[in-house]
Amino acid sequence: MTTLLAGDIGGTKTLLAIYTLDGGQLRQQRTERFVSADWADFAELVNHFLAAEPAPSRPSHACFAVAGPVRQGRVKLTNLPWQLEQTALASRCGLEQVDLVNDFAVLIYGLPHVQADQHTLLKPAAGGADPQAPVAILGAGTGLGVAIGVPTAQGLQAMASEASHAEFAPRNEAEWQLKCWLKQDLQIGRVSIERVVSGTGLGEVMRWLLATDPAAAGHPLASIDSNDRPAATASAAAAGDPLARRAMDLWLGAYGSTAGDLALQTLCSGGLWVGGGTAGKLLEELRSEAFLGPLLQKGRLSPVLEQVPVLALTDPEAGLFSAACRARMLMG
Repeated sequence: MTTLLAGDIGGTKTLLAIYTLDGGQLRQQRTERFVSADWADFAELVNHFLAAEPAPSRPSHACFAVAGPVRQGRVKLTNLPWQLEQTALASRCGLEQVDLVNDFAVLIYGLPHVQADQHTLLKPAAGGADPQAPVAILGAGTGLGVAIGVPTAQGLQAMASEASHAEFAPRNEAEWQLKCWLKQDLQIGRVSIERVVSGTGLGEVMRWLLATDPAAAGHPLASIDSNDRPAATASAAAAGDPLARRAMDLWLGAYGSTAGDLALQTLCSGGLWVGGGTAGKLLEELRSEAFLGPLLQKGRLSPVLEQVPVLALTDPEAGLFSAACRARMLMG
């Protein structure tokens, strides 16, 4: 039986899982959650996990999705003291091959293999998806992740991206006022896309309205902790609160426009995916005109967007599944 090791490593928690290949399909057999800070050394954590695996079924190939930029097979995790290197990690853990991939870019490897219960179609393409074309994914969570998948003879090759740190370009007066207010309030020289288009960004949009809109006097969201404001704003908008609805619509418009820009930059007629922590929670919003309208409204290039299918990746364990898909690719 062929087994694979997959991991999703974050500053707070680390998930490890054993997958098997069953008729060409990946099946998760065992998974365990670890508190990352409890382990001084990642290889020790992996060996602890693998110790429960019978010798005949120990995996030989592994992929770990890591919260940080991977360069030449090495990564220093953003919020952990771990410094990982692929070859050394494989040697210490008795593995034939290990691949370290950024924890958002790794999603690219899972996209060709997601099942019906892992995703939702938001907008079909006029002629269907082009299997020979690039794919792209962006996802609003605490920040905004962006990655691109380039077709190769061996399958998609993931390319990490810092596109979310490009300049936020206002499309209308409200977005311009928001940008100017953020620069002054935060005392920053520029406003990146991520400042607005992220979970944190939704909270910032709401904070701007609370600070500048006369109708915001006494609004209940004014006293909410900043970490809780994005979720509270989404809930209030769904309940019909007018100010929260304005914040949500502005945020969705900026998100949709950013998604459309990414589609033009990558010509991803293989599929434009929306992932991240908000995808599964805001499906109806992502299907709405507030999001899809700005995505498609690109002037003379709008017909190009009609050829791009737009999908939401909704599986909360998509990172782990995608790491398993990458591990399978390593077997050749």
